[in-house]
Amino acid sequence: MIPTLVLLFGIDIKLAGSLSLVVSLPTMLTGFARYSQDSSFAVLRRHWAFVLLMAAGSIGGAFVGGRLVGITSSAVLLPVLAAILVISSIKVWQHG
Repeated sequence: MIPTLVLLFGIDIKLAGSLSLVVSLPTMLTGFARYSQDSSFAVLRRHWAFVLLMAAGSIGGAFVGGRLVGITSSAVLLPVLAAILVISSIKVWQHG
């Protein structure tokens, strides 16, 4: 969502990150409520160590990112975003 907001709508990358979180939250909460009503979470119980590792990484990344967003300029963030997109597209291309 961030690349779409930045590239198509010209929104500042820092604002795009915040908007992405705000828009994603209701979707995640709805999905969590839906999948918690059936046995979809059984696989998470079997792989609890991986789930905890991912949760810790997400919390740590959010904390560090929140601290860095105030001191990192958009001129640095845009090339980093571009590099992440290029690397991701290469990996997707190689996987398929």
